[in-house]
Amino acid sequence: MDDFYFSDPPGQWTLPVAKAGLPIIAASAFATLVVAILGFQVTAVIGLLWTFAVVGFFRDPDRAIPAGDDLIVSPADGKVIVVSPGSINPYTKAEAQKISIFMSVFNVHVNRIPSSGKITAVRYHPGRFVPADRETASLRNEQNAVFLATEKGASLCVVQVAGLIARRIICHVQAGDRIKRGQRFGLICFGSRLDLYLPAEAQLDVRVGDRVSAGTSILARLN
Repeated sequence: MDDFYFSDPPGQWTLPVAKAGLPIIAASAFATLVVAILGFQVTAVIGLLWTFAVVGFFRDPDRAIPAGDDLIVSPADGKVIVVSPGSINPYTKAEAQKISIFMSVFNVHVNRIPSSGKITAVRYHPGRFVPADRETASLRNEQNAVFLATEKGASLCVVQVAGLIARRIICHVQAGDRIKRGQRFGLICFGSRLDLYLPAEAQLDVRVGDRVSAGTSILARLN
């Protein structure tokens, strides 16, 4: 039987929600209550449905993370739209293998660390908001790059890329932090993508069209 572990303490709520979403959920619920008291029934029903939709977007389920020092797990939920072994990391200009994951508004948007190690740098870049499923989004959109060194010394780069309607990238880690595979490190609001740059020698275990889950789906293995 394969071994699994929790990189973060399990949530205390039946329906775990990311903390970043609580103010938005509260504001939506309050506005719905106000229009309901004022007697605007149709608007109140719409507001209630919207509140449930926001709760669904910010859901943050616990995940059992597969154990194994050589494993690279998915940093996001969504659909794999790019697998490119012969890519160049635009930040380091080094040869890399690129995996891009598109997150629709229906996916869990909490991002997780792909491999245990240490954060070496975090770089934020403002930009545009073209649809995240376009390849140009990797170069033109607002993004936040997280660089990490694995426990065996390999260098990885995870880039949070904003989407068409995303206006907020959240990142909770900073240079010097020690991190575990599958640990939560941030989220992107309302549709986006993640680009993962791996060493050229990594053995990929994913292909375009695959559906993956953050922290649980194995994308690659390091030699």
